[in-house]
Amino acid sequence: MKNLKIVALIIVLLLAALFVVMQNEKKPLNNAKPIVGVTTFALYDITKHIAGDTISVINILPFGVDPHSFEPTPRLMSGIEKSALVFYSGAGLEPWIHGFKFKHKAVNISKYVRLRKLTEAEIAQDHEHEHEAHHQAIDPHYWLDFDNMKKATEIITRELIALQPKNKELYIKNRDKYIQMLNKLDEAYKKTLSNCKQKSVVVSHNALGYVANKYGFHVESLTGLSPEAEPSAQSIKRIFQDIHAKGIKTIFYENFVNDKVTKTIAKDANITVDVFQPLGNITADEAKAGMTYEDIMRQNLQKLSKALMCK
Repeated sequence: MKNLKIVALIIVLLLAALFVVMQNEKKPLNNAKPIVGVTTFALYDITKHIAGDTISVINILPFGVDPHSFEPTPRLMSGIEKSALVFYSGAGLEPWIHGFKFKHKAVNISKYVRLRKLTEAEIAQDHEHEHEAHHQAIDPHYWLDFDNMKKATEIITRELIALQPKNKELYIKNRDKYIQMLNKLDEAYKKTLSNCKQKSVVVSHNALGYVANKYGFHVESLTGLSPEAEPSAQSIKRIFQDIHAKGIKTIFYENFVNDKVTKTIAKDANITVDVFQPLGNITADEAKAGMTYEDIMRQNLQKLSKALMCK
């Protein structure tokens, strides 16, 4: 009789253990970090600083690739579907995103920021380059405006809290630190660019509109919004005239742009040439060095200060 009771108890315990195992198999594993996908370096930098190591941040755009010409592979798009949340820049920067149905939530950050409308002259310049993929009246480089970065930080923080409520306190603390950093950057730009001898810069691609508007200088560019566009003979002639008429000493180009024409202009005009980083993406070397949005924007400020001959 005693043995029967022991056997019965063992059977009950085994059935209970089996029930627990079956229930656990039905439940998704919650110890894995959720995956959040982002499409530009600025959004990547915000998300990493806010989330810390609580999530896995996937940079959809590989480091070292031009965001304007990027086309994701089917394999990459399949990986994006696994993301619990996706942040994309919007404002026409990622034409490949249209028509793609995200399995989970995707947030268009451009809906929450102040977008700069192109001037009639800028729109006309875009139309000079017939092979550009599209023409639009909005400048997509809004992350170069620190106020827009603060708005993006607020939205990303809100969405991360909704995704991981248990980390709300951490995310708010990190948000406040990130916004404080952006405020310091803004003050540094205001102070440094407030008293400059030169009032214009020349760039290969029209990416500096937000910075120029906010801190009071002008931008002359070889091409419109597309860095892939080849400058026309008319654009090159105009740039030479601006360089000589305004006493411009530096011409900027980007890492992802063919620098042949820019360097030829610099040589012929006897001016210096330098790289300006508009932060749509960063190079593989910059990523390897662990450079942040703050690091690069401070480098950009030093270069602008030199080109504008600021005191």
